[in-house]
Amino acid sequence: MKLIIIRHGDPDYEKDSLTEKGWREAALLCKKLVRTPADAYYVSPLGRARDTASLTLQQLNLQAEVKDWLQEFAYMVKDPLTGEERLPWDLLPADWTKVPAYYDKDAFLDTPLMTSGNIREKYQWVCREFDRLLAQHGYVREGMLYRAVSPNRKTLVFFCHFGLECVLLSHLLGCSPCVLWQGTAAAPTSVTTLNTEERQEGIAVFRMASFGDISHLYAGDEPPAFAARFCETYDNFDERH
Repeated sequence: MKLIIIRHGDPDYEKDSLTEKGWREAALLCKKLVRTPADAYYVSPLGRARDTASLTLQQLNLQAEVKDWLQEFAYMVKDPLTGEERLPWDLLPADWTKVPAYYDKDAFLDTPLMTSGNIREKYQWVCREFDRLLAQHGYVREGMLYRAVSPNRKTLVFFCHFGLECVLLSHLLGCSPCVLWQGTAAAPTSVTTLNTEERQEGIAVFRMASFGDISHLYAGDEPPAFAARFCETYDNFDERH
C-alpha cells in the first residue's frame, strides 16, 4: 500500500484559505496528482487543506472524506520559562536540544512542556485514528509493525498540515515527532510518499520513499514558499526568526 501525505498550499491563516501563490501551487499540484491514480482521498477539516485538495478533486470528479484528526496539531502548551502558551512544535534549538527526552519516541510525552497541554492524549488520539483507518484498508498495527491482514497496492492520499504530518510520520517510523518538527521542513503543497514493505509474509512496515517533494513547483517555475522555514542565517532579518 502507498500513502501520499500532502501539506496544504501557501496559507492565508487569517482566512484559513490560500494566498494567491497558494492557489498557483495547488494548481500545479493538481497536474501532478491527476496522473497519480489513488483509491481514497482524506482531508483535514481546515479550509487551507480543503482548498488545496479542491482543485484535484474537481478535476477527478471525486470527493475526499473529512477526518477531524487530520487537522493541524495546533494544541497549545505552556512555556515553563515564560508561562505563555505556545505551539508544541515551535521550540528554540538551545532549549529542546539539551533535553534528551525530546529525542525519544515515548519520553517526549512526559516532558513538562508536553504534559502542560496534555499532548499525550492528543498525540495518541491521532495515532489511534490513523491506525483505525489503515486497518480498514488491510493493515493492522501490532506493536511497531503492521500485520498485513489483506495485502494490497492501494494508494491513499491525505491533505493535511506540516505539524500533523510529522505526527503521522513519527508513528509510522517509530521516532519522536520533535525530531521531525525541528529537523525537517515540508514546503507548502509538498508531497511525502511511503510504501509498505513486506519482506516477511504477513508483516509490513512503512518505508518513506520521498519526503517533501516539490518537483511539481519547479516544473511550473513556481518557487517554493518559505512557510515552515526560519532564517538561514541569524543576520537575515527579512526571513522569519
